[in-house]
Amino acid sequence: MPLDTDNDLVLIGNSTTPAVGEITHLTGRVLSQNGSPLNNMVVEIWQVDSNGAYLHSGTSNAGNRDRNFQGFGKFTTNARGEYRFRTVKPVAYPGRTPHIHVKVKRGDRTLLTTQVFITGHPQNVRDGIYRGAGGIFERELVQTEFRRMPESRIVECQATWDIVLGATPDERNDSSR
Repeated sequence: MPLDTDNDLVLIGNSTTPAVGEITHLTGRVLSQNGSPLNNMVVEIWQVDSNGAYLHSGTSNAGNRDRNFQGFGKFTTNARGEYRFRTVKPVAYPGRTPHIHVKVKRGDRTLLTTQVFITGHPQNVRDGIYRGAGGIFERELVQTEFRRMPESRIVECQATWDIVLGATPDERNDSSR
């Protein structure tokens, strides 16, 4: 794990040198299956930098890694279930379409591990994980649009992606909820 694990992947610690890439604001809500917002859920993301390199030492192109990109971040949802990250727009790398890995936790328990993809990206149809997400409806649930922010003075994107969690085994067995 990197030393800096906040929700801003573009700046590491007290550095003033940002990561290279198209700045992206990824926001959304974590919701229960009935649409209620879930508070105090930890949302983690990790992804490649603008060179297609992961932070971990096993990445195939570690020599090209952007040393100013945090690569991993986490955020605890508020009472409205909201989360937010500042990162770079994901890029393709050999064998994969652009995506961001997402994990949702409650305490030390992982409730969901998935990926979010860019709606309409031409490499999606060739990506085995994207294709394995299920049918057309299921694939719609794991993608979102990355839209340019016209009011921004720099090139920035906004992506909104709500995460809906199904009932956990504890919730299915607890009739009082």
